Amino acid sequence: MFLKDKIALVTGAARGIGRAIALTLAQRGADVAVVDLSIEEVRPVAEEIERLGRRAMALQGNIANSADVEDFVQKISGEFGRIDILVNNAGITRDTLLMRMKEEAWDAVISVNLKGAFLCTKAVSRLMMKQRYGRIINISSVIGLMGNAGQANYGASKAGLIGFTKSVARELGSRNITVNAVAPGFIITSMTEVLPANVKEKLMEQIPLGKLGNPEDVAYTVAFLASAEASYITGQTIAVDGGMVMQ
Repeated sequence: MFLKDKIALVTGAARGIGRAIALTLAQRGADVAVVDLSIEEVRPVAEEIERLGRRAMALQGNIANSADVEDFVQKISGEFGRIDILVNNAGITRDTLLMRMKEEAWDAVISVNLKGAFLCTKAVSRLMMKQRYGRIINISSVIGLMGNAGQANYGASKAGLIGFTKSVARELGSRNITVNAVAPGFIITSMTEVLPANVKEKLMEQIPLGKLGNPEDVAYTVAFLASAEASYITGQTIAVDGGMVMQ
């Protein structure tokens, strides 16, 4: 329970990695506000958190919309009095080769994946600066480190998150706020489950550990970065990828 009584906000928490992060933080003692586009999809996650004995809030919001972000951050701070941990997890894909990529697909991915993290961090960091305490964890991707054909927009957004992480870490460090990124590799989620078996086999050939990761693998790393044990780590990107990308 090393996060006992900390208040966490997790975006994109309805499923997959976001859900695993929210539940893992709660298991470690945090009270958790979960945000997603659909209140119907994110409410069950809040109910799971409450069954773990922690307080929870389920909120609907578009993180790419500044008014939505200001609204749900205000509601969370009003209910809990503070926000100690921010996990910028929400993200989308609109994959296609660059020559076929429409401007709308580029704008949508950059808006959610990168602008959304900017808006949430800007709103929450105001509270953290007053508290003189905070943990911000941005969920990037190995695609932001290595690139991938058909994902120019996604790769740019996730690489941008790494640069954003480093810059904000320098800005907020004097206020006892750490800012780090986690770069998941290929994780078993609804998106990877639909991949053909031969594609999965080719992926695993690139992974020294020889298997896809679980959402909990990412969540455990996030929980560590949110803890007191990680208080001297900031501006870093930790790849959780089975060794696929070695820097």
